[in-house]
Amino acid sequence: MRVVLAEDGVLLREGLAGLLERFGFTVVASVSDATELLRAAAEHSPDLVVTDIRMPPTFTDDGLRAAVQLRRDNPGLAVVALSQYVQHGYAAELLDSGGGLGVGYLLKDRVVDVEDFISALRRVVAGGTVIDPQVVRRLLNRQNNPITRLSQREREVLALVAEGHSNAAIAKVLVLSEASINKHIGNILAKLDLSPTDDSNRRVLAVLTYLRERFPELP
Repeated sequence: MRVVLAEDGVLLREGLAGLLERFGFTVVASVSDATELLRAAAEHSPDLVVTDIRMPPTFTDDGLRAAVQLRRDNPGLAVVALSQYVQHGYAAELLDSGGGLGVGYLLKDRVVDVEDFISALRRVVAGGTVIDPQVVRRLLNRQNNPITRLSQREREVLALVAEGHSNAAIAKVLVLSEASINKHIGNILAKLDLSPTDDSNRRVLAVLTYLRERFPELP
């Protein structure tokens, strides 16, 4: 099985390459950023891509976005995302791609058995789906989070509210009228199911909802 491996950490990349070779995989390319990953996949037509998520050029979700693009261009390409965390934005799109077949999402710190890991890769290449249960739980929690109902602009407004800005200050930051900000905040409160008859401070409750989504360890 021909593999393209993408990992920006040189020691981990070399270690994974050696491990894969030891178990009969052929690593046809070993790259360190998302741009090289797309180029290597186009050049080598691998059976499997194993990629980290956070890598250059932006060190955010470049690897995951590249994986989504590869699956979009070639739904039959087996792809395994191997990461330290769950990136919500594109994780669901990756797992939905290609009918959910031949795809995996594993968390690095939960891989405790080498042979199980290799078995998971082979299942993905054979058309199976391998997803860490913790990834599933986090994605389900995300889907149930009312913050996901907000538009991008509404999330920007709520983020500035959370920073303590007044409506007038938010209007200046976003170069919008104060009336527009008032409308956005009204929409936010409605989408978060914060009833206008609630005696509590709805603005504070909206901020708490936002912070819990950003920092899930909060109570």
